[in-house]
Formats: sequence, structure tokens, C-alpha cells
Amino acid sequence: MPRNKSAHVATAFCIMAALALGSCGEQPAAQATARGQTIIASDAVVSKETLNDAIAPFFEDPALSETRALVVMQGGRVIAERYAPGYRPDTRLISWSMAKSVTATLVGLMVADGRLALDEPAPVPEWQTPRDSRAQITLRHLLHMSSGLDHTELAEGDVEIFDADTPRMLFLDGRENVARYAETRPLEAQPGKKFEYSSATSNILADIMTRSLTESTDPVVRRDAMLEYARGRLFEPLGMTSAMPQFDRNGTMLGGSMIHATARDWAKFGEFLRNNGSVRAAQLLPTSWTRFMKTPSKNDNSYGGHIWLNRPNNADRNQVLFPGKAPSDVFAALGHLGQFIIVSPQHRLTIVRLGKTDDGKLDPLDDQFVKLIAIFPKN
Repeated sequence: MPRNKSAHVATAFCIMAALALGSCGEQPAAQATARGQTIIASDAVVSKETLNDAIAPFFEDPALSETRALVVMQGGRVIAERYAPGYRPDTRLISWSMAKSVTATLVGLMVADGRLALDEPAPVPEWQTPRDSRAQITLRHLLHMSSGLDHTELAEGDVEIFDADTPRMLFLDGRENVARYAETRPLEAQPGKKFEYSSATSNILADIMTRSLTESTDPVVRRDAMLEYARGRLFEPLGMTSAMPQFDRNGTMLGGSMIHATARDWAKFGEFLRNNGSVRAAQLLPTSWTRFMKTPSKNDNSYGGHIWLNRPNNADRNQVLFPGKAPSDVFAALGHLGQFIIVSPQHRLTIVRLGKTDDGKLDPLDDQFVKLIAIFPKN
């Protein structure tokens, strides 16, 4: 989610997650405990000392708050990783909004399969009544967060936390059927004209994908169809064996915010995008789709197709990544409370950081990412 949200909003959001999910991203005490050591490959392209010095602040500097896992892949292999006590390489951690980039990748696979089309009206039955202007919304609009739908991601100004759409959709009156909650919202702008970051948008995409796979309204059938597709077409080919999406009671994948996986598996996803949709020389996703994902949208130069770009934004909000401090082709999947998959193609580099940091306190993390990227030679 965009990071210009206050700390009390992040806290309230996490509390509601704990009530609904039984946790706030914490791991059970029974998990085996790592000892806080950085494991570094002996043949890494930079020295162990240099790499350790760039990784240690993520765990040891109080300004960087709570890092739970950090994995560095360079040239296609893990060269360094570290875990906080209580977390291990096999610990699944929540994606929050990193899930949006997974959702966009799955949409791309369905477009390649001919199930969906990027620039045709989105097949949402709710929008197909006569004179409904929502019928103009395309998948491109949804992926660029420019659907025009009246979605308020989180509370701002005088809006109470419980009145914002994302908490209502995920944890309150919308949680039984997140797609219906998102799809019944009216337009507030012409489709394609306004950037409005929205987890509801990603859940609409998840519903569209599910209905392309099955006509059944049975929640179990819907869930199993989407899960089988995600596993068969993406997770298993990438070796993301730990990936576990969550679903609402209507069988819709919570594609905007709730996929769990290990840090290593999140790094595999970043590498897949760095390699433009190929893994082990197999082209699973058309390069045209990854190019679309990494191309700036018309309404925000720092956002592509459900992925963040290291470019100055052209919207009235805080900067998201770190343009001018790292290459402009750096891109990232980002999540609430400081979840990061950062990819630097020029450095053949993928960095995953998972933890719990208030969204208003991410600047020190950004600075350390810049330092970590800079120690690697460009390709």
C-alpha cells in the first residue's frame, strides 16, 4: 500500500488482522529459533565483510525496526540470508500487498491462455446492466489502479479507520464476499483517468480469474479451481512450494493482500520477474506481459501493472521507492508493514525483506536498500 499512511492506521489494521486471522504476522513460539547469523556464500561477488555490513543494520539498527527475514539473490542464486530469532528459512510470512504482483502475474498467464483480454471490458456481471458506465472498465484499468471505482484504501483525514474500504472488505461487513463488496462500488471518476491505489481492485481481478476457470458458485469449487491454476501454472514451476493464498468464504482468493510464503520463495518470484517470466530456460509468461507490468501507467509514473517502479511519481502523494538513488529500472512488489521484493536488473539482484515496520517509518529501510544495492557491480 502507499506509505503516506499514519502509524495508528497501520496499528489498527494489524489489530483487525489479528482478530480475523488469529495473528498479526507473528510466528508461533514453537518455531525453531535462528541465532541471528548472516549466512553468506563463499563465492559471492562481493566480500563477506562488505555484504555482512550492509545486511546487519536491517536487524540491528533500531531505526529500521523489526526485520524478520532477509534474502539476497544475485545471478540467480541465494548468496546471503538472515533471520531474526523465532524465524527460519521454512517460516511462511504474509505478503500483504506483495500479493498484488502475484495476482497480476496470474492475470498475465490467463491472457496468454486466451481466457482474458487486457483491453476488453472486464467480465464482471455486476457492471453489465444497461447504461452502467462501469462496463467501460478494462483489465488494463484495473491493473493500473485506474478503474475509477470509489475505493478508499485506508483512512485519511476525517475518515474513520472502520469506514475505509480495505478494513471493511477484509475484516468487517465485506469479508464474506470481498469481490461483491468491491464490485458493487460506484464510479467516482471516468475509467482510465485517475490513479487510486486499491486492494479491492486486486480482489476484483481474483474474482474475474476464478470465474474464467469455473462457472460454479460453490465456494469450495471456486477456491480449488483458482488454487489448482495458481499452483500448476506459477507456484510449482517456480519451486514456490510454500506459497499459500488465502480465500474468503465465497471462494475468492484474497489477491490484494494475503498470500503466505517463505522468504526464499518470495525471492524466487522476484527472480522470475527479473528474468522476464522465464525459469530454468522455460518461458512461462510472455515477455510482453512482464514488459507491460514494468511500464509506467498513464496516471502514475511510479506504478506499472500492479508493481512499483523506481521513478518519480506524478501524483500528489509521497514517493514510494528511491528514484535518483538507484537505477530507474529497479522495480518492487511492496506490502503493508514493510514487506519488500526489490529487483535490480542491472545488478542481477533480488532482495526480499519481510518484517513489521510502520508504513510511516520506511525511509531508513529505503536508505539501507540503496546501500545494499550499491555494493554490487552492475552487469
